[in-house]
Amino acid sequence: MINGSTEVIAHVGFPTHAFKAPMIYNPYFEQAGINAVVVPMGIHPEDYPVALRTLFRMSNIRGALVTMPHKITTVGLMDEITPTARVAGACNAVRRDADDRLIGDMFDGAGFVRGVLRKGLALRGARVLVVGSGGVGCAIAASLAAEGITAIRLYDVQSASAEALAGRLRQQYPALEVHTGSNDPSGCNLVVNATPMGMNAGDPLPLDVARLTPDTFVGEVVMKQEMTAFLTAAQARGCRVQIGSDMLFEQIPAYLEFFGFPTTTPEHLRAVARLAY
Repeated sequence: MINGSTEVIAHVGFPTHAFKAPMIYNPYFEQAGINAVVVPMGIHPEDYPVALRTLFRMSNIRGALVTMPHKITTVGLMDEITPTARVAGACNAVRRDADDRLIGDMFDGAGFVRGVLRKGLALRGARVLVVGSGGVGCAIAASLAAEGITAIRLYDVQSASAEALAGRLRQQYPALEVHTGSNDPSGCNLVVNATPMGMNAGDPLPLDVARLTPDTFVGEVVMKQEMTAFLTAAQARGCRVQIGSDMLFEQIPAYLEFFGFPTTTPEHLRAVARLAY
């Protein structure tokens, strides 16, 4: 029940049709007796800087979940960002502190990494390919580097984005092998699709799945459907996979702590969620 005391978490992005967070947060808030609600808000890129600041003029806003295509833009709109967000070059969470300053953090990478670790993948010493160097790709790359991987291959159709991420990684992790310019998954222990490819029927696959070997672990960030065409093709090659919503379930406990709400476990969130595809 929404009433005059309900606190709002804005879920901002564009388009909104693939948003899954409200179907997880809102059942949890209801079950836990927390008077808060996550509300999808579609904001075009050209309107976003003004719109975000305007949202945080509301007295009952608790924070914002930020998704595509605004994660990178958000960094420049914050009064302060965490080290994780700085390395990733992107933010996916915003809250207002006691001095009305906007604080940005990034949880996509932590959520993805926690998911693959819980599935038994050893990351220390691993070789990784991340396709997509936007907000989520940068965050995943940053968190994987922090786990002690040996090498990372970055690919983006906008080569400048991949090169910029490579530069930040080399600066923060000088022992890490960083390569750009190829989406060939050969020799990689982990392959990640961190692009929007797969959100719409008929989208091309992010890489040549024929070059995947059965011992490669394949992860996805697209959440519009549980098994994307890419994951289905990878699974047919014998690969273990991680669906896009796993990253979301794993990062929500950290989000809740960031916003100052009682936290929970991914298992409890799955039990109460009302996900629909």
